[in-house]
Amino acid sequence: MAESENLAPADPGSRASAWDPRQYARFGDHRGRPFRDLVAQVPTADPKVVVDLGCGAGDLTLTLAERWPDARVVGIDSSPEMLARARETDGAGRVEWVEAAAETWGPASLVAPVDVLVTNATLQWVPSHLRLIPTWVAALAPGGSFAMQVPANFDAPSHRLMREVAARHPRAEELRPGLERAQAVALPETYAALLLDLVSPALDAVDVWQTTYEHVLPAPEGERHPVLEWVLGTGLRPVLGVLTDEAEREAFLADYAAELELAYPRRSFGVLFPFTRTFAVAQVG
Repeated sequence: MAESENLAPADPGSRASAWDPRQYARFGDHRGRPFRDLVAQVPTADPKVVVDLGCGAGDLTLTLAERWPDARVVGIDSSPEMLARARETDGAGRVEWVEAAAETWGPASLVAPVDVLVTNATLQWVPSHLRLIPTWVAALAPGGSFAMQVPANFDAPSHRLMREVAARHPRAEELRPGLERAQAVALPETYAALLLDLVSPALDAVDVWQTTYEHVLPAPEGERHPVLEWVLGTGLRPVLGVLTDEAEREAFLADYAAELELAYPRRSFGVLFPFTRTFAVAQVG
């Protein structure tokens, strides 16, 4: 699943903040690894219904169809741009693609119990997700699994500097709400306690962990800083939704890029970009 929950921080109709599948796919291998690490820990065998909540462009959702070829696989996302790319990629029509936001989608719409519900790098865009998780877990069939992954890097230079540049911008008050909304994640122990209260009391029914990936990003001289390219596809979207004037936007990006050059220096092998993520998997009895 991609980092794909649609967000319109300033103007819901603004195309400036629309998801760009091509920009997001620039680092597809790096973004896909946490998804694969998450799904590898799902214990449910032979599921009949598999849901990818926040499926994005669908490349990773299709791997669920490959892993469970007999399952009904449903990919849900609120970005029409991402879903259009997903349908193009899914030439065989293997997955059901549904346009819906996590806040409004309900498992009852499937008219069948869910055996596996995966949500990968999506819930950071959903401030209410701690309230929604119990509803999703309750919809699981016996033996079903809930699996989630969210970024836990909001104190990293990539995001801290983004907030600092935004804070000194003339339109700081307009930029702040969107950047704050994109940080709506909890501590690992919060997810562990929530899930342990929802599933079997067996301690091995819930697994919560963090992993820090040391991404090595290519950084050719003369090209934009790779961390800037990374966040252009995700974390900077709230900013882009506000700064719709091209000159204003480019000035912000230049200021932010100068900070990134210092925080993540270019080396002979590229740029090191540490990225921490929180994972949680729970199986109902």
